[in-house]
Amino acid sequence: MTYTIGIIGGTGKEGKGLAYRWAKAGHKVLIGSRAEEKALAAAADLKALLPVEAHVEGMNNAAAVQQCDIAVLTVPFAAHAETLHGLKDALQGKILIDVAVPLNPPKVTRVSMPPEGSAAQQAQSILGEGVQVVAAFQNISYEHLLKDEQVACDVLVCGTGKEARQTVINLARDAGLTAWDAGVIENAVVVEGLTSVLIGLNIQHKVGSAGIKITGISE
Repeated sequence: MTYTIGIIGGTGKEGKGLAYRWAKAGHKVLIGSRAEEKALAAAADLKALLPVEAHVEGMNNAAAVQQCDIAVLTVPFAAHAETLHGLKDALQGKILIDVAVPLNPPKVTRVSMPPEGSAAQQAQSILGEGVQVVAAFQNISYEHLLKDEQVACDVLVCGTGKEARQTVINLARDAGLTAWDAGVIENAVVVEGLTSVLIGLNIQHKVGSAGIKITGISE
């Protein structure tokens, strides 16, 4: 099944990486930004890397959300709550994939969760029951996504509703990634917190893309 996917704040490296993978898999991708010109430029950059039949458009965040089937939030956590408040009405009835991690620079190797428990729970609190929030892709380095290579890192998917989680798992597979149902949205605290651990490992071992792999289960 193909979707129209709107990436909120999609001009950053993570957003562009996911957009590349999904557009290559045949989904229609809308790159959103607060500044439309940035979104148009990001879309042009991606089109230069993709087959001619791939569909990528740039537009402002509100237009991307209004036109999409599934929204993906890739803004820095500092802009997380403000962005969600501004798009709350347009997101109703949709799945929101929240990729945000509540990092607290410069102490990015220390887990720092908001009062709600995690970024995904903060999103659910702001948006209400009319939006199915699913946390995913926090532990995948953007360095892998814009390259045509196999990614040796797994995606943990947790959020509101098993059907919504399965939809996101399928999208991860479309992007060439291995994904697992990690349960309810309360479990996002673990998934998001792992990012600080992985950043610390990257620093210690002077690498750029440490990840996680689930073992002991047949795919």
